[in-house]
Amino acid sequence: MTTIIGIKINNRLENAISVQEILTKYGCLIKTRLGLHEEKNGKCSPTGLILLEIIDDKAAIDIANELCDIDEIEIQQMRFN
Repeated sequence: MTTIIGIKINNRLENAISVQEILTKYGCLIKTRLGLHEEKNGKCSPTGLILLEIIDDKAAIDIANELCDIDEIEIQQMRFN
């Protein structure tokens, strides 16, 4: 099974380090990582979106659970057989 996790980060300046620590912890289980954020007039958006392709179903659950503990983070998941 393939799991895609979408992570919407609000207040990127405060939350980016906590998110990065969790992603680093599970780095070997993340097959694909895509980060998206807007830029306006040379300034980064305060929100961002990260898409992860996870190769282990249990790890996907663990990652999502740890990310949910961070304030101002929204998680969505898709699972494919």
